[in-house]
Amino acid sequence: MAWTRYQLFLAFLMLTTGSINTLSAKWADLFSARGCHNDPEHRFSHPFVQAVGMFLGEFSCLAVFYILLCHDRRRPEPQMNAAHSFNPLLFFPPAMCDMTATSIMYVALNMTSASSFQMLRGAVIVFTGLLSVAFLGRRLVVSQWIGIFITILGLVIVGMADFFSSHKDDTHKLSDIITGDLLIIMAQIIVAVQMVLEEKFVYTHNVHPLQAVGTEGFFGFFVLSLLLIPMYFIHVGNFSGSPRLVLEDALDAFCQIGHQPLILLALLGNTVSIAFFNFAGISVTKEISATTRMVLDSLRTLVIWVVSLALGWEQFLGLQVLGFIVLLLGTALYNGLHRPLLARMPFCSGLLSVEEEQSSGAERERLLNDGRVQTGDES
Repeated sequence: MAWTRYQLFLAFLMLTTGSINTLSAKWADLFSARGCHNDPEHRFSHPFVQAVGMFLGEFSCLAVFYILLCHDRRRPEPQMNAAHSFNPLLFFPPAMCDMTATSIMYVALNMTSASSFQMLRGAVIVFTGLLSVAFLGRRLVVSQWIGIFITILGLVIVGMADFFSSHKDDTHKLSDIITGDLLIIMAQIIVAVQMVLEEKFVYTHNVHPLQAVGTEGFFGFFVLSLLLIPMYFIHVGNFSGSPRLVLEDALDAFCQIGHQPLILLALLGNTVSIAFFNFAGISVTKEISATTRMVLDSLRTLVIWVVSLALGWEQFLGLQVLGFIVLLLGTALYNGLHRPLLARMPFCSGLLSVEEEQSSGAERERLLNDGRVQTGDES
């Protein structure tokens, strides 16, 4: 089934803003500036402050939603759904998943390159597939299982590329790269839980994407902002990039921004892009599927990789190219992108029809079990 113009717009918006999001976050990490109390110049290493900025961008979507809602109500035939029966607390669990995973990934981004950071996020397909089977009642076809195993192979290759690149990288130590890679993969488990919860709630309650993103942003911004207070006093030793060796020194972050205003520009780029990216992402989940969201998330890896090489942030590695290709292959198989090719081969038509029947049958069964097959329901 061909995509509509609106679906194509959402896909392009997600790809573009998602790339800007990672690049701007990495750009902020590369700055060095003096901190408070005449502290010597040091790197801007404040992942939790960056995460607060990200949730601020999501939270702003809620204001946009109500502005559009007021404008829509003035029309003769309103089209927007305000979701009056929607309980905002339903989005508290995915918001906490988002908060935890994002904070972990921003910590990891300080330890590894932007391209490896984005490639290793492909692990989310593995965990999303498994959790979809367990909690959404889906049955994966053979090609999807093969795609999962190929994705795991791609992750191993990217990890090996990071290991060899550590001998040429003066910015990151081998121990930091390994730790960062493991943190990224661990965060993808939490992201997969978030994706499954979002798809379940968005479909069931027919919540407008802007309202959903804004609600998650409110919870994440409020909770993480409060957590910055105890983080200011929690000592973590050399693991922290803060001169005070605490988990997060928000005051030091603001002082560094004052001494180097370009940091603020990078943070604003992160905040604005994440607002549009999350809106586009959850809209893709609602309008198309969660797996399509994963495909687009994988494609932006190429954009981030090319820009990072062009800016001289990292070196070209042939093994990383192989890992990227293998990850794309795994993603393509998992999401059924091989089916148009098989459809042109007569000797594969029988196998393809069986696979499509299994896939569509599992989807129909899931919809019936969830009670979402209703006449005229476009969600």
